[in-house]
Amino acid sequence: MIESSNHLKRIYSPEHQKKIKEVLTRAGKFKTEVEAILQPYNQVIEVSDVRKRLEKIFLQFHSVAIQLKRRQRNKTPFLIQDEYDVQDLLHALLKIDFRNIRPEEYCPSYAGVSPRIDFFLKNNQIAIETKMTRKGHGHVKVSNELIIDKEYYQKKPSVKLLYCVVYDPEEIIADPDAFEQDIYEKNENFEVKVFVIPKR
Repeated sequence: MIESSNHLKRIYSPEHQKKIKEVLTRAGKFKTEVEAILQPYNQVIEVSDVRKRLEKIFLQFHSVAIQLKRRQRNKTPFLIQDEYDVQDLLHALLKIDFRNIRPEEYCPSYAGVSPRIDFFLKNNQIAIETKMTRKGHGHVKVSNELIIDKEYYQKKPSVKLLYCVVYDPEEIIADPDAFEQDIYEKNENFEVKVFVIPKR
């Protein structure tokens, strides 16, 4: 190595060596600047991919639930009877694509209550809240719950996107599209997206 270095010194004059170092230094700075410029776009692509994967899971949820209900050889069916069942099945489906899933993450206290996020993808700053409709617990009540939940999540700086997954197998919500639009919200630091499933 020393011999090679001495060889280069014999080939290039001190003035040329100085210019070579300057070129290499500028190239290094240019690479750093390009990476800094591209970083936000790389993050957008990553977040977009995560959203697509999550939304595909939400849209397939009901089909999976139906399949588990129709089990073979008289096996006990897995029935979705309440929000805890929704959470259990959704948690299993999320594990297909995501490792760092934090169930029941606590939010900062709001109005004297410390609510829990059903699922929190910390690396992606995404929270998922689940609801299930039932007789006497339809459009108005679920909507009011989600409006309050939005206030909770906005107080948590690490949550930039909140997914509200409303499982409505009995189609109690008469107009799912209007329901989703009523809860939807987007500003500079926080977004709420609602999925009433199954889609119809």
